[in-house]
Formats: sequence, structure tokens, C-alpha cells
Amino acid sequence: MQYPVRLSRRSLLALAAAAATPLAAQQAAPAFRPTRPVRILSPQQAGGSTDAILRPLAQKLSDLWGQPVVLDNRPGGGSIIATQAVVQAPPDGHTLGLAINSLTINPSLRNDLPYDTLADLTPVTQIGSATVALVAHPSLGVQTLGEFVQLAKARPGAIAWASLGIGTGGHITGELLRKRAGIDIVHVPFSGSSGAYRELLPGRVQAAFVVLESAMPHVRAGNLRLLAVTDPRRNRQFPQVPTLEESYPGVAYEGIFGLVAPPGLPPEIVRAIHADIARVLAEPSVRQHRSSRPWT
Repeated sequence: MQYPVRLSRRSLLALAAAAATPLAAQQAAPAFRPTRPVRILSPQQAGGSTDAILRPLAQKLSDLWGQPVVLDNRPGGGSIIATQAVVQAPPDGHTLGLAINSLTINPSLRNDLPYDTLADLTPVTQIGSATVALVAHPSLGVQTLGEFVQLAKARPGAIAWASLGIGTGGHITGELLRKRAGIDIVHVPFSGSSGAYRELLPGRVQAAFVVLESAMPHVRAGNLRLLAVTDPRRNRQFPQVPTLEESYPGVAYEGIFGLVAPPGLPPEIVRAIHADIARVLAEPSVRQHRSSRPWT
């Protein structure tokens, strides 16, 4: 089960690198000026952590391009529904898709994908990364990862934990933790963070893997307890929080976000969109919306 997590990080970075490499030999990219609204298809529910990443980016791109840039949320299927919509769109720059780790985890989990992940998508750029955290509801009465594991061993099958969907990095990390720690905890998948929090905050689901930044207001308010982060190393903003890797080597996950486009998008349009996104991401008003690690 460790292999899909490695595949996710390496493959998504490879997608980003494939888009970035042609720019190295370019001093200036041609301009991209859409003639109608541009859609960014997101595989998660509206109002979640991915929207917090995409909305400031979409607004700035809209200002730059002179056309609305609209977020089109297509949750479900472990990101397959949104990805297939990108694959089927015309390759003219007016449709982009948000690539999360499940994009490259899915080929390791499923043999019935309706597309070829590497052949049927055009990589555009990596736009950022996020720290994912294991949090627990106070009703569990645990303060640390060790106490969580101890309780799970004492009460097999009694603790339900949420992820943001089947095949997401949080799902795979939770399964790795379950296997490495030898615990029986029940997975409850959602199609994004908003659904997960609806069940987590009242305690109907007792634990979850969620984006650290989205969890911190609830942690500070005492509504959730932060047990660990999934980064390979401790997060620099929260150095007191241990990593899963410290207790269970091999259980590490980094959340990475990128943009992809339909197959056959001309290279000159890829370069132009890449350059515009890099320009927008460099603006302070966009960077302040970054997740718990700096945007790329």
C-alpha cells in the first residue's frame, strides 16, 4: 500500500515538470487571450480547501484575461468525474482542471479508468502544496497520536475516520496508518472538506485527515485536536506537531495541487497559460491565500 503514495507525489511532480520544462528555453511566452469564459474544473465540493486555493487565482486570471474564470465543482468518483470532463473538453485553453494527488493515485487503485492519466491530459503547472493533518474530535479523549492508536486498539471498529474521498492522499495515508499501527478504524469517505466537517465537528465522525490550514480555526477553538501531520518532516509553522513518519516510517504524504488541460492543447497555449499563472501566483494578494506551505 505504500507504493501508490509514492506514485502520487512523483507522478504529479512529473506532470508539473513536463509543463515547466519548455519554459526554460523561452524568454517570453506568447499571450493567451480567451474569447469566452474559462472553466477550472475542481474534483471537490464547493466551499472546501481547494476553493480557497482556486478562487483568488481565478479572480486574478479573470482580471488579466478580460474574461470570467469560473470554478466548476464536479465532486465524486475520487476525482474521476472532473478529470473525465477535462479530457473530453476542446483543447483550446478555455477548460482547465485542478489536479490533486488522487489523479495519480487512481491508476494504482483502479483498472477501469475512462482515460489514460498521462496520455489524455496536458500538464500546465503546479500551483501549490498543502500540509494534511490527522485531527480528532474531543469526545475521543485523546491528546496525542499514541493515545489515538492505543484507544483504537482497545476499541476495534469503534472509531470512524473521514477522508476527502476514495483514492485521495488522506484516504491512502489513513489506510497506511491502519496497517502499520495494527488498528481497526472505519473509513468514511466524503467528496470534499465541507462534507467531512459537517460530520466531524458534531462528533458523528471521530477523526479525519484534512488540510491543516482548514483545521486550525477549529483546533484553536477547541473543537478539534491536532494529533499529527502527514509531511515527511515537521511543518515549519507548527514545529511542535509530530509527523506520522516519526512513529510509523513510510506513512508520509504531501498534498500537491496542479492544473491540467485537455489532450492536444497546443504548446504555445500551454506556455502562455503557464506564464500567466506564474505571474499571478507571484502577486502578494494571491500568495496570502496560500496553504500551510508556500505556493510554488
